[in-house]
Amino acid sequence: MNQDIVDLLVRRSLKRGDFVLASGKRSNFYVDARLSTMSGEGQVLIGRAGLAAIDAQHWNPRAIGGLTLGADPIAYAVASEATRAGRTLDAFTVRKEAKAHGTGQLIEGPFPAGEAVVVVEDVITTGESALRAVKAVREAGSQVLGVLAVVDREEGGAERIRQEGLAVVALARLGELLEVSGR
Repeated sequence: MNQDIVDLLVRRSLKRGDFVLASGKRSNFYVDARLSTMSGEGQVLIGRAGLAAIDAQHWNPRAIGGLTLGADPIAYAVASEATRAGRTLDAFTVRKEAKAHGTGQLIEGPFPAGEAVVVVEDVITTGESALRAVKAVREAGSQVLGVLAVVDREEGGAERIRQEGLAVVALARLGELLEVSGR
């Protein structure tokens, strides 16, 4: 457990009530990770923890990114931390659909076709968003080393991603957030 990340998420992102998740399921808990990932404190903590998690997996990506909007601040934080560490790691964004104008791209930013990348996700519930990003990245010719998430809701999404042959690393689990918050 990364205690700093867990504390940040409990303080800023964990909500209690009656919520309908993107999956359509109801839950008494909602993790609005953007309240943490888009904060200055979150950028620093997630950048450090995300880069450390990538290193612990022995992944050597050329870029990091995922499905907009949730993945964007995570990718930027980790890429920025890598730069501070003297390493090259660019961030990219996968659009929900290709632009209908300009270059018509589905993937924006310095995306290295043919190179290894890490896909990021703010909260994994069903794994659908991460898998959409993985599909887009693979179709663009890059290799996905694995998926890095800020939170795993522990509802089967990480297992679904693993079934696609990918490693999944989460900086925190919903169970840890609930434990720290006193349920």
